[in-house]
Amino acid sequence: MTNKLKLHGFNNLTNTLSFNIYDISYARTPADQQAYVAYIDEEYDAERLTQILTDVVEIIGANILNIARQDYDPQGASVTILISEEPVVPTESQMAESPGPLPETILAHLDKSHITVHTYPEIHPIDGIATFRVDIDVSTCGVISPLKALNYLIHQFDSDIVTIDYRVRGFTRDVEGRKHFIDHEINSIQNYLSEDTRANYQMTDVNVYQENMFHTKMLLKDFELDNYLFGEASENLSYEQRRDVEERLRHEMLEIFYGRNMPKLNR
Repeated sequence: MTNKLKLHGFNNLTNTLSFNIYDISYARTPADQQAYVAYIDEEYDAERLTQILTDVVEIIGANILNIARQDYDPQGASVTILISEEPVVPTESQMAESPGPLPETILAHLDKSHITVHTYPEIHPIDGIATFRVDIDVSTCGVISPLKALNYLIHQFDSDIVTIDYRVRGFTRDVEGRKHFIDHEINSIQNYLSEDTRANYQMTDVNVYQENMFHTKMLLKDFELDNYLFGEASENLSYEQRRDVEERLRHEMLEIFYGRNMPKLNR
């Protein structure tokens, strides 16, 4: 199959990219924990998320039809954008199996596609581990590919863990009536990630090729504790306390990466 496949009528395939991004932090005191949630709410409010998704629409070569967005009380935000293929004509680079652009610097509706984002700030009241989750879905029909948005979106957030699902659903017909259940070649989501992203993350694939289902999990390799401390904890932890916090943060990341509760190690 090639991008020049001649179809009978409209391309009815649906390409859906769904993924979660997790940003982990540590806030020691109740005041710092409240300040962390307030910071996340301000940094990733509906207005900021709308701009990010608007950039995504441009990257994949789509056109915005409608935007709906909402900030929530006490925390979190959602954006949905409906999109269409027209009037933007996708380029060869937008359809090729290669990384999309890096950032140079909401919910939207398409006539046959959409983009959504939801945020979930959460903090453990005793351990002080803050886990900020972003859920993003990019669903398109026709020739535009949601995979081109992946590289950009990962760089828009402090992404410690990323879980990605990509699936092509339905079928379309060529001019001879033959069904096509996928209209492009793909062997791994990793092929759409930039070289520096692949170098920075431990990654594993679970793909079901015969069902056109692709899954990739990513865990940040390098761990600098100071990048994870928020508020008072960034200055007032002893050496032993820093070691303890680092172990707790690593434990949180591993549980999310492997998707199960794990026993804690006693030092």
